[in-house]
Amino acid sequence: MKKLRTSRRRFLKLAAGASVATTALDFAGATLAASKAADKGPPIVGDSLISLEFDPQMRLRVSGGAAALTPGASAPTSAATVSQPALTSWSIPDAVELADGTRVDSFDLTSHSRQDFDGPFGKGTRLQLIGRSESAPVEKSVTVELYHDYPGLAVYQVSFRNLGREPLAIQGWTQLDLTVPHEAVPHDTAPHEAVPHEAVPHEAGPREAAKGAEPLFWSFCGSTHSDRRDWVQPVRVGFQQENFMGMEASDYGGGTPIVDVWKRTGGLAIGHLETTPKIVSLPLTCGESELKLSMTAKTKETLKGRDELVLPQAFVATHSGDYFVVLDAYRRLMAVRGIASPKPPKAAYDAVWCAWGYERDCTLQLIVDTLPKVRELGLRWAVIDDGWQTNVGDWKVSTTRYPGGEDDMRNLVKKIRSQGLEARLWWAPLAVAPGADLLHDHTDMLLLNKEGAVQNVSWWNSFYLCPAYQPTVDYMVGLVRKFIGDWGYAGLKIDGQHLNSVAPCYNPAHKHARPEESVEKLQDFFQAVYQAALQSNPEAVVELCPCGTSYSFFNFRSFNSAPASDPESSWQVRHKGKSLKALMGPSAAFAGDHVELSTGGADFASTVGIGGIVSTKFTWPRDPKPKDSFLLTPAKEPIWRKWIALYNQKQLPLGTYRGELYDIGFDKPETHVIEKAGRFYYAFYGRNFSGPVPLRGLKGGRYHVRDYYNDRKLGEVSARNNQLQVAFNDFLVIEAVPA
Repeated sequence: MKKLRTSRRRFLKLAAGASVATTALDFAGATLAASKAADKGPPIVGDSLISLEFDPQMRLRVSGGAAALTPGASAPTSAATVSQPALTSWSIPDAVELADGTRVDSFDLTSHSRQDFDGPFGKGTRLQLIGRSESAPVEKSVTVELYHDYPGLAVYQVSFRNLGREPLAIQGWTQLDLTVPHEAVPHDTAPHEAVPHEAVPHEAGPREAAKGAEPLFWSFCGSTHSDRRDWVQPVRVGFQQENFMGMEASDYGGGTPIVDVWKRTGGLAIGHLETTPKIVSLPLTCGESELKLSMTAKTKETLKGRDELVLPQAFVATHSGDYFVVLDAYRRLMAVRGIASPKPPKAAYDAVWCAWGYERDCTLQLIVDTLPKVRELGLRWAVIDDGWQTNVGDWKVSTTRYPGGEDDMRNLVKKIRSQGLEARLWWAPLAVAPGADLLHDHTDMLLLNKEGAVQNVSWWNSFYLCPAYQPTVDYMVGLVRKFIGDWGYAGLKIDGQHLNSVAPCYNPAHKHARPEESVEKLQDFFQAVYQAALQSNPEAVVELCPCGTSYSFFNFRSFNSAPASDPESSWQVRHKGKSLKALMGPSAAFAGDHVELSTGGADFASTVGIGGIVSTKFTWPRDPKPKDSFLLTPAKEPIWRKWIALYNQKQLPLGTYRGELYDIGFDKPETHVIEKAGRFYYAFYGRNFSGPVPLRGLKGGRYHVRDYYNDRKLGEVSARNNQLQVAFNDFLVIEAVPA
């Protein structure tokens, strides 16, 4: 939008000659390469894993990724310098769009400064830049912060100021608009490389190339979609995903505001670090020669003279391996800001039986008849699922299925406990069905859109209630106290895709300061529910299952158990497990959800091998449904019995999931590893795999290796000689025990 007025040739010469010398070390600390003196040297800031360079027009180039440590390797102690390859081309990272459609994105850099500081995430280095636009009276300020404890991740803050006297109407903005050049990758025909557990890991649709062709990139996208697509997907030419963090459908929305894309040589991620959800998009597209990602939003802002528009605090990160290290760093950063998953009680790790196999026609007698088999198999939870209630909203006990009403419910809990089990109750808050007494008596609780219409919850043919309206909160908290404090349940299964996010609320009865309060205060609603559960039972297990959605990170402080949320394949079980172990913590109480939902309906290996909690919804001794039976037949029972026993014996979720050691996209076979009590438990997934596999992460000394499913010895390895020759189909689960 303008001509350069500075000596760009001289600047580029200086920039080319300036090396970013840093120390290569692990995620416990980093030596920051930055000058304390202001305005000396080009505007570059970096550490051992990432560097950000700005040119005279405030264009940005990000380097790093391939120079990062190999996953699992220990950091060198010497002050080795690292050469960092550019991941992105020079990009115009930030812009505002005026109401007339003008895009203001070119700025002359007028000043920059750099200093060491002690900030909210510890000690680090800060680079500040200021620039002015020639096309509009707009000043742009950029602050980049790198912290010793989070190498490879740069906190990125942008603001725009109206320097004119006239108001400036803004209708949108963009930040961290980055371009990653690429070249087509030839078809990989290496005979030893197997695709993941399914023929192709849940790849379907126009984006996909020939089966077996290696993608250009792999990606993690934290957005929610009503088609319940994979969170981790291959990226090929033609890939396009908006990753909108608002409502994608009437009852699907929200998520974790991160997009990460990587290839074999390194990865790049962006996201925001705000403590409340923001209605933004993180679009990811892959063209013939370049991949693009950014964070954007539509807005209606009018800046008066000297007023400032501050964008959400963002981050950009580089890494080697897959996305796990970025999600783990995000978890630790957000914990400093007060959003962290609580430590699960011991009972959260117990194996689960759920009555949903009987579906909504489940009766009291069907449950009671199944309990002896549940106990015999070694399961420890009995979950009473959808169907016990008169309707969604009133949450009264159905006397059709429980003739004694609430007394039957209390007695059922006693019978479950008499079998040595604990009882968990299914519940779908924030929804009310037409015809419910609650809707008749409290229409004031409804969440209304801009036109004054209700917001639909499709699965239960219900309407949304507003989580930011105190009477709604009080009503739901009262129900929790009844379920746990009165009826005696030891846990809750909070369920429904509508719980991940809500739409802005315009109900005038609520007197919201802004319609977005409903979006931002959903996490406060869940915190009120969680605290009510703990007040009734300090050891309560509170499970949140936002069916098929990508979990909203902002709700994580309000539950202590997470399932794979209605997986559509074993691949989803595994990559959701990896994602949640990164976002909740490496010993999170993650359940693979009902094994009947896995590929083939009996893939326990995809849960046990990754450190997931076993869950099943079998029916026994009979299944009254004419079809879609989940009856535990004599042929199935030995399989269920063996895997549940292995789960109870190993208790792998209590170990540490080492997600940084293997790339879930490019490493073949797909590999996961748990470290527990000095032992390492590896799980491999693939079709007809034969060849060597590296056992990464081992400590000093020798290890005996054993296939713990088939109870056979496989050999001996060490950290130095960690290759193991294996052959398997579908899965292999092994244990490495110090010799």
